[in-house]
Amino acid sequence: MNVQSKVFIVTGGGNGIGRELVLLLLKKGARVAAVDISEKALQETFDMAGSHKDRLSIHVVNIADRAAVEALPDAVLAAHKAVDGLINCAGIIQKFVRFNDLPYSEIDRVINVNLYGTLFMTKTFLPHLLKRSEGIIVNVSSMGGFLPVPGQTIYGSSKAAVKLFTEGLNSELTGTNVHVMGVFPGAIGTNIAANSGVGPLVSDPSKVQKGMKMSTPQFAAEEIIKGIEGNKYRVLVGSDAKLMDFLSRMVPKQAAKFIYKSMGHLLD
Repeated sequence: MNVQSKVFIVTGGGNGIGRELVLLLLKKGARVAAVDISEKALQETFDMAGSHKDRLSIHVVNIADRAAVEALPDAVLAAHKAVDGLINCAGIIQKFVRFNDLPYSEIDRVINVNLYGTLFMTKTFLPHLLKRSEGIIVNVSSMGGFLPVPGQTIYGSSKAAVKLFTEGLNSELTGTNVHVMGVFPGAIGTNIAANSGVGPLVSDPSKVQKGMKMSTPQFAAEEIIKGIEGNKYRVLVGSDAKLMDFLSRMVPKQAAKFIYKSMGHLLD
């Protein structure tokens, strides 16, 4: 899909990868409806849009609220007249704690945003996409959806569910005008911990491995849009995501043990 002149909805548009997607899509000539739970963050994205503001609308929505999501099409269509693409980028993580120590309130919050938020947005906008000559749904999963990361069991479970939902939806929409693409970012240099409301991920920051290589959110956005323009089935962002994908298919048990050996100390 050529993104120029197309209308995209981007969730998580107030921060990180979502914000960079909004700005890059605008730069490439698209119209964008940016969605986020934070009005302040959305306003910052709007201010950064510069001369492209006339093609950007911002919408404060909690995507875990089904009723709020179902009311969103009226606002988006009023601003842009149509919807050609949906990018489900919003997501949150959990604290680095064992499943047994994670309260139900935190489990619900992660599942509701990462999985149900994606489901609600897709279910709501798919009928509109099917009316277009060409449409696309992009769901951002994670390399944590390939293999278990210690202390991120619920986060990983939610992203693994997004992965299979994306692949299943792609199959169901075979023969239609709507393409579905999955995205699997590796470690990205964003403020996801603060934006997830979990504070420091670990009690002792000195335990975090120094020199961990991270991709930038700008690079992630570029890779995602290349995938959209190239009609890709999936996009792996970063060498770490590519490695996790390979290991999960070739030696899953050994890979899980290696990851725990490397990161399990974060739970101590």
